[in-house]
Amino acid sequence: MRKWLLIVIMAFILISQGMVFAAPKWDAVVDKIEKTMEQSLTVYKSGDTAGAKKIVNDAYYGMYEKDGLEKAVNSTVSAKRANLTEYKFSTIKKLMTNQAPEADVKKQIKELIGMMREDIAQMDGGGKQSSSMATFWPAFLIMVREGAEAILVIGAIIAYLIKSGNGEKTQVIYNYSGAAIVASFLTAILFRSVINLSGASQEIMEGTTMLIAVFVLLSVGHWMKSKSDEKSWGNYIEGKVQNSLTKNNTFSLGIAAFLAVYREGAEVVLFYQALFNDAGDDMQMIWLGFGAGCLALVVIFAVVRYGSLKLPLKPFFQGTSILMFILAISFAGGGVKELQEGGLVGVTLLEGMPMFDLLGIYPTVETLLPQFFLVLMVLGNSIYQKKKKIREAVS
Repeated sequence: MRKWLLIVIMAFILISQGMVFAAPKWDAVVDKIEKTMEQSLTVYKSGDTAGAKKIVNDAYYGMYEKDGLEKAVNSTVSAKRANLTEYKFSTIKKLMTNQAPEADVKKQIKELIGMMREDIAQMDGGGKQSSSMATFWPAFLIMVREGAEAILVIGAIIAYLIKSGNGEKTQVIYNYSGAAIVASFLTAILFRSVINLSGASQEIMEGTTMLIAVFVLLSVGHWMKSKSDEKSWGNYIEGKVQNSLTKNNTFSLGIAAFLAVYREGAEVVLFYQALFNDAGDDMQMIWLGFGAGCLALVVIFAVVRYGSLKLPLKPFFQGTSILMFILAISFAGGGVKELQEGGLVGVTLLEGMPMFDLLGIYPTVETLLPQFFLVLMVLGNSIYQKKKKIREAVS
């Protein structure tokens, strides 16, 4: 019943979003961006670098992002393409900061507008009615992609509680997950309708949330790995189970579930907003994709939860801890990327490097560095734990 209640809440919010936002013409959006970027070039030529960069930010946050083109490209073309366009905006601002020749800035602006023209052409005629299946698949894949990541965390935590004989505490995880769905939708609505904060503030908020989630996931993952052998688990059960699952520890598990769901819920709303903007007469296909995506998530949740319960103790805890570490590394890359989009962190592109959006791997030095250090930290901790066990066995 709880799962269906969450789905109903999600559907209600999406309906309200679909009714509020009118559909823009993507050609008109790009025309407006092009005009604004030309204005930034004029200001740059006059010697006002700060003013020129501010106008570039206006084009990105106030048009490319706010008018929904970024989300539309992300959902109907590819996440990689949307990311490359974002990096192009950053490249232009970096050239301005470095006092690059006017010709170089102009060339990058021309390439940026060309990329967006190509994208809207691929989106079936730049704002014209798309085919029914071209509307269905993005709606379906958005639900599955955004929901699966949260389900992996929630399913693992719930399976852990049941496996440890604390199944009654799963209610906490459901409660936090439900609160996260409501909070993420309310946040998206507030940002878009009431508070109307700048796009940079929203990106910074999302990035900060992801980086907080990194530490929570690492903590939970480390704890699970430490209980992965029969002896450690036996000692834990005998002496600590009554004290370890106190309100504070249950709270930390609840926070892990909350953070996993919170960002994904807000992302779903924003992605669907872009779909509604470009749906034309195909609104019903969005709802069909939404419904199919919800059913797929129910199946994924059942597989993750009940499948993990059948695993032996050691593979379960080891596998879950590895999953937590992978998600932490992905969140670290994604969190820094959000801070880059918010202008809080610089962008140093690595040309030719592939991008894996699902794993949070992006071709910039700033996103890769924290991931590299996290991998070193996890490997170092694993080596330390192995040596510690050897010393304990010898003694």
